[in-house]
Amino acid sequence: MFHVGGARSALFNWALAQQQPEGRMVLRIEDTDAARNRPEWTDGIIRAMSWIGIDESDPHFEGPYFQSAYVEKHRETAQELYRSGRAYYCDCTREQVQERRDNPNLGYDGFCRDRGLEPGPGRALRFRVPEGGPTVVRDQIRGDVEFDHAAIEDFVIARADGSPLFVLANVLDDVEMRITHVIRGEEHLSNTPKQQLLWEALDLTPPVWAHLPVIVNEQRKKLSKRRDKVALESYQEEGYLAEAMVNYLMLLGWAPGEDREIMPWSEMMPLFRVQDVNSSSAFFDEKKLRAFNGEYIRALDVDAFVERCQPWLTGEGTPGTPPTTTPRSSPPSPRWPRAAWRCSARSSPTWTSCSSGSPPRTRRAGRRR
Repeated sequence: MFHVGGARSALFNWALAQQQPEGRMVLRIEDTDAARNRPEWTDGIIRAMSWIGIDESDPHFEGPYFQSAYVEKHRETAQELYRSGRAYYCDCTREQVQERRDNPNLGYDGFCRDRGLEPGPGRALRFRVPEGGPTVVRDQIRGDVEFDHAAIEDFVIARADGSPLFVLANVLDDVEMRITHVIRGEEHLSNTPKQQLLWEALDLTPPVWAHLPVIVNEQRKKLSKRRDKVALESYQEEGYLAEAMVNYLMLLGWAPGEDREIMPWSEMMPLFRVQDVNSSSAFFDEKKLRAFNGEYIRALDVDAFVERCQPWLTGEGTPGTPPTTTPRSSPPSPRWPRAAWRCSARSSPTWTSCSSGSPPRTRRAGRRR
């Protein structure tokens, strides 16, 4: 499943990359947690992105890269941080930390900061957060956001077995891939000061940060896959046109100006500026999306309309065709022959939204330095 919020983030990154002759949008699959990653899920992400026009056919696209390919570099850098004094080993269990705290929600208390522990069984590697002063995240959408160091615990960057945590791996992969801009959802803002501290500990300049507003439903609650229809693939299967979906997603938090809404990608892309994105939450209005789809369907000529309908006119995705429970030895016959459907389309020019039925059907993006 590719979340519509992820699709919006991908499109914003894509616009930024395409504006520069040497711009690149980098797709990276963060697959170090084997239990949460499967090849078919990666394939689904790639197919969904391709549907909205983001794929390797364009030279501005790069990837996919897999985080697991860089694990040794992650391990080496963790040890460099340890040897330089920017990280230290800790053998505290969660229960021990909570016992020392009146409030268990306060997090780690720095107990092992000066114990001088060396690597060993049950000892995680923690980053030594500087004492005093804040970390200021200069966000293209939200301005300067300050995070007091007193509120940032000495966070773990590598487990006892040496395997890196996401916060470290993410930074090192961005360094390796020369990422200059990070455009992502606002739920990642709380991780950003930790990542920025790691960039600075490595004596490197952090990328440009931009955290996009959360997308909400009709009740103004954050879109949830448990409650809302959030899979991009679902809209594709229902007959929404890719260009309508792209147009609508681009307007979730951003506007091209001049009160224009229906606008092709070729016109929106050069106008996009991440600084113009609104920090307020964006309402995902399915009724408005349906209206956008109607506009794009009505703009199709008859031949294009008939061609777009083919997934539903042949095979088991045909609207009204009962599902087949036994395998077919040959492709099914069209329920509506192309010629007959073409005549029907000519005499029914009021198709406005989408069909029903099922046709055959990032993490990171940025520009290279």
